Amino acid sequence: MKQIANLLFEARILKDLNRSGYAFLGAGRESIAEHCFSMAFICFVMSRLDPEANGERLMAMALVHDMAEARTGDFNYVQKHYSSTDESKAIDHLTKDLPFATDIISLISEFNLGETREARLAKDADQLSFILELKKLKDTGAAFADKWLLVVLERLKTDTGRQMARSIMQTGWDEWWLHDYTE
Repeated sequence: MKQIANLLFEARILKDLNRSGYAFLGAGRESIAEHCFSMAFICFVMSRLDPEANGERLMAMALVHDMAEARTGDFNYVQKHYSSTDESKAIDHLTKDLPFATDIISLISEFNLGETREARLAKDADQLSFILELKKLKDTGAAFADKWLLVVLERLKTDTGRQMARSIMQTGWDEWWLHDYTE
C-alpha cells in the first residue's frame, strides 16, 4: 500500500502544478489537475453521446494522460522546441511496483498513439477542455481568445468533438448561471 499512497500523493501534486501555456496566452490560469478533471468530465459526456466508445477506458485515459507531468512539468509547444522530457521514463518510475502498472502505461500509450476510438475522443476532449477555457476568456473580454480558438478548433478530429465545440462556441460561458435567473 505504500506505493499506492505515493501514487496518490504524486497525482495530488498535479493540483499545485500549473499548465504553462497560459503564461504565453497572457490571461487565464489552470492547474494540471483542473485540466484533467475537465477533460474527464468531457469524456464522461462523450461516452454518453457515443455509445460505441468504452466510457470507463475513455475517462480513465483522461485521468492519467498527463500523469508524467508530476515529474516532468508541463511543456507547452514553444518550450518543446528547445527542451524535451522523457515521458516514458517518468511513467516507468511512476508505475514501478504498482500492481496495475500495465493499466496506466497502456492508457497513456493508447492516448499518445491516438489510434483507437477512445484515444481520438480523449484527444478531442483534451482540446475541448482548452476550448472551454478560451471561450470563457473570450466572453470576459480577453483580446487574444479568438485567435487561439481558431487554432484549437482545427485540432478536433471526431464528429462528436466538433459537434460539442460548435455548441460551446454558440453558448455564453455564463448562460447556465443566468438561465431562469430571477431576483
